[in-house]
Amino acid sequence: MTNDIVALIDYYEKEKGIDRDKVVAALEYAFISAYRKMVPGAEAIETLRADVNTRKGETRIWASLTVVADEEYSDKFNQVPLKLAEKKKPGSQPGDLMEFDVTPKDFGRIAVQTAKQTMMQRLRQAEKEMIYEEFKDRAGDVVSGTVRRFERNDVMIDLGKFEGIMPNRERVQGEDYNIGDRIRAYVLAVENEGRGPEIILSRSHPNFVRRLFEAEVNEISDRTVEIRGVAREAGFRTKIAVWSNDPKVDPVGACVGLRGARVKNIVRELNNEKVDIIRWSEDPREFVKEALKPAEIRSISIDETGKVVHVTVDEADLSKAIGRKGQNARLTSRLMGWDVQVRKDESKEEQLKAKIGGAAHTLGEQLGLTDELAEKLTFAGGATAELVIDMPADYIANALGISDDEAETILVKARELAGA
Repeated sequence: MTNDIVALIDYYEKEKGIDRDKVVAALEYAFISAYRKMVPGAEAIETLRADVNTRKGETRIWASLTVVADEEYSDKFNQVPLKLAEKKKPGSQPGDLMEFDVTPKDFGRIAVQTAKQTMMQRLRQAEKEMIYEEFKDRAGDVVSGTVRRFERNDVMIDLGKFEGIMPNRERVQGEDYNIGDRIRAYVLAVENEGRGPEIILSRSHPNFVRRLFEAEVNEISDRTVEIRGVAREAGFRTKIAVWSNDPKVDPVGACVGLRGARVKNIVRELNNEKVDIIRWSEDPREFVKEALKPAEIRSISIDETGKVVHVTVDEADLSKAIGRKGQNARLTSRLMGWDVQVRKDESKEEQLKAKIGGAAHTLGEQLGLTDELAEKLTFAGGATAELVIDMPADYIANALGISDDEAETILVKARELAGA
């Protein structure tokens, strides 16, 4: 056995963390495979054992043969006749197993290259099994690593002994990474299929934000404050609903921290993604009010059967409630598990229209105008006879789409009405 094999054993034990016994077992398997390929007839031997002495650098191959009566001896690869067995070990009986050293001359030197290749395959498999065993229970954790390389749009992350992959779909839009960057990510899954185990990482998953709050906020880690829900559009906005089991502890304040220190740390990790911390309520009316802040809500109606919340806001608050491209309302729906529908309060507008319509009708009767012309005159600034008399005739004619003579007639009637 050459020095590079010994070095390989040390490398996998110290650098990869694979137990030395497993490394040696892989080497023994490799030497047996090499023996079967190199020695004619060795494929027929059913039981072989390799004895690797890593200290001396020696390897011996042993064949296990079954003792049989002399007259029944028929398989030189797997049997030994009783007469020969007794010479080696007096008192041997048919059915006993006996090992024989079948190591060829210069076997270690000749077999080492074949064994090395087989050993590498076995150790890679052992490494994959170790990765799975160590990480299979870490799904849901947050880990730290270093960007190692890129495979297409996937990011390969060095986690120390292991390597994780952050698929493009789990990246955050707008985040750019460079080789050597330190990065934190959520362990989305540890899969053990196909080419071997893979540690799937994510920075876009809602639970990444959940874990950051759990690590940052003591009241969450000691379960005084609970996270009741997280809705996220990664890179843009996250809404997180919190609840306190202690009436003396404000759940929102606990998450924000003194002068916003706690939430600032989280926002910094999320590259300035907007984070809304919302007080959770089992009452959908109260919950939706909190979730849609700073918009002021005029009215709320609930469809319990269809799980729909109808929200009415003033026109000035409509864009706040809906959010950019509907994001605020959409995240609120996900957070609540209800369909949140936001609409403009049109009652004031209708009241104003009715008031204007009433004034125009009165003015029309006074000036002998149809409701249509009276409304046009009102919207043009002539809501009363006193306002009409200050208007030029040509302005009235253009506003109402009438002749100058007709406009003059309106002015005459308005002056009479106003006593001018």
